[in-house]
Amino acid sequence: MKTPAATSSGRATAQVLDELKRMIFSGELLPGQQIRQETMAERLGVSRLPIRESLRQLTSDGLVQHVPNVGYSVARLDQSELEQIYLMRSVLERETLRALPTIDAEAVDRIEELGEKVKAAAEVRDFLGMRLCNQDFHFAIFEQSGLDLVVQELRRLWTLAMPYHAVYLYEAEGRARVVREHDEMLDALRAHDNERLVELMEHHREGGQQTANLVLGLRGPAPDDR
Repeated sequence: MKTPAATSSGRATAQVLDELKRMIFSGELLPGQQIRQETMAERLGVSRLPIRESLRQLTSDGLVQHVPNVGYSVARLDQSELEQIYLMRSVLERETLRALPTIDAEAVDRIEELGEKVKAAAEVRDFLGMRLCNQDFHFAIFEQSGLDLVVQELRRLWTLAMPYHAVYLYEAEGRARVVREHDEMLDALRAHDNERLVELMEHHREGGQQTANLVLGLRGPAPDDR
């Protein structure tokens, strides 16, 4: 049985973990930027313990890297690593979508509701909310495939690339394109046309990859958080 202290510590770590992810996904913490435990503990109003535990988890997830005697920093991808992520995504997403069974109308309606959340976030310019809801939309589709291990690996790949995906949402046309392409995917789902869905996803992914490449090129030397 967990003691109240253990429960409180676990809750604090979960809250810190969520906040650090938000900061990384939103671009508040940039790839390559150092994360100082003392500074972060003071900022979030917690002890160093939940900061340290959260950083260890984020390191395991690939979002943070640790160098002994130097400390933690947001993981930074190079061009080759980013290309490999998109290569793996292309292969795994294609096979996952082709494996989809006939999805019933009720399941498609639930996926459509997630698409509406993406649209709602776009309308109020909630860029982080839009990106998170976008991921929920796609994984609600992927999970219908029954390829649980493949979908788990896709989650890891999406997470690694997430810090590089913000720029295209700052323009109205970029947001409109995401919503429009989601609507086209829903049409393909209703028509049980997996090959059309694969085609649409390829196009959809290319837009994200172009933006990620742009962000990678623009960021230049990693900030040192001084």
